[in-house]
Amino acid sequence: MKFLYTAAACAALATPAFAGGHAASGDAAAGEDAFNRQCASCHISADADGNVLAGRNGRSGPNLYGIAGGTPGSGDFRYGSSLVEYGETGAVWTEENFVAYVMDPTGFLREALDDSRARAKMAFRVRSEEDAINLYAYLAQFGDM
Repeated sequence: MKFLYTAAACAALATPAFAGGHAASGDAAAGEDAFNRQCASCHISADADGNVLAGRNGRSGPNLYGIAGGTPGSGDFRYGSSLVEYGETGAVWTEENFVAYVMDPTGFLREALDDSRARAKMAFRVRSEEDAINLYAYLAQFGDM
C-alpha cells in the first residue's frame, strides 16, 4: 500500500500541473496525436506572426492558439451565436468546460446557457474523455505564456 501512495505521489510530481499557465492534467504528447487524428483537418494553432504550431491547412474551424484561458466565441472567426453568447457570460476555456464542449458541443451549450435551442457550429464530437483531456493539455502549450 505504501508503494502505491509513493508511486502516485511521484506521478503527480512528474506531471506538469500547468501548461501555458492553465491547469492541464492530460498528456500533451498523447494530445498531439489526438489532435492530428481528430482536429487537424479543421483546426490549426498559429501564433500572431502566422507560424503554424499545430495542424496543417485546416481553416474550416477557428485557430486554437491561446484557447486555454481564452474567451469562448471570441477572436477572428465567425463563431455561432450560442458560443458567442456563452463567452459573453464571462466564461473562459478551462480543462473542464473544454472537455465537456468537445465531447458534445451542442449539448454543452444547451446546458451552459439553459437554452434548449442553443446550437454549436461544430458537429464533430471527441468520443474519448481521455483524448479530450489530452487535447486540452496539448493546446494549452500554445498561447501567450
